Amino acid sequence: MSTTSGTRPFAIVTGASSGIGYELARLCAENGYDLLIAADRPLHDAAGALRQMGASVDTVETDLATEAGCDRLVAAAGGRRVDALLANAGHGLGRAFLDQPFDEVRHVIDTNITGTIYLIQRIVRDMVARKAGRVLITGSVAGFIPGSFQAVYNGTKAFIDSFSFALRNEIKDSGVTVTLLMPGPTDTEFFERAGLMDTNVGQAKKDDPAMVAKVGFDAMMSGEADVVAGWKNKLQTTMATVTPNEMLAEMHRKQAEPKGGAAAPRRDVVHDKPPRR
Repeated sequence: MSTTSGTRPFAIVTGASSGIGYELARLCAENGYDLLIAADRPLHDAAGALRQMGASVDTVETDLATEAGCDRLVAAAGGRRVDALLANAGHGLGRAFLDQPFDEVRHVIDTNITGTIYLIQRIVRDMVARKAGRVLITGSVAGFIPGSFQAVYNGTKAFIDSFSFALRNEIKDSGVTVTLLMPGPTDTEFFERAGLMDTNVGQAKKDDPAMVAKVGFDAMMSGEADVVAGWKNKLQTTMATVTPNEMLAEMHRKQAEPKGGAAAPRRDVVHDKPPRR
């Protein structure tokens, strides 16, 4: 492990082995941050690339679905002042809810919700005490839509989207900003790992993770409340606010139902958020 110089700002980025998380870490490094990056997969390649940008980079390979895994990450910070927390880790899960093994369902919930908000509480308490800090939470446009054939994943994102706005309001006078990044379908390993490659959304053109990360990073640095990455996704979220939920669920079904039908053999799951975002 490398150590920070103590003169550069310090950021923690979760789900940083690839995809949006790695791109967020890269932007932090390019903007003068030293880093502590975490994922439940190896981080050697990501850390090496980030160090070449001049950042000091520490790594923690841990399961952020558990309190113990989050505690390991906090301990690795070594009491350093955290200037920015980019909470990006999460998992996806495709196919019909009744066909999903419940241990995988629970792991998605524990990663996307329980571990995320536990880590945020631990880090942000110190930020508020210091009256300074930035938080970027990766939610999703999926949180606006009842997710037929991704019911649990979309439900977790609805929670995270709502939680972000509530937390921002609670600490609005603290000097700490909370920003919600809401990507749409992004070109990462998410869809393969979530077993969605035989769906319309899995086969469709997707956004560039570097673009999505840049939109989120810039919004965080500006202290914005939320940002949707990509004009198509902005249009989708606007339409979702005026479209009946039953209709939204049917529209989502057309995108996420396996082409062989609901009973198609399921593939193994997951995302870095693994799929890492």
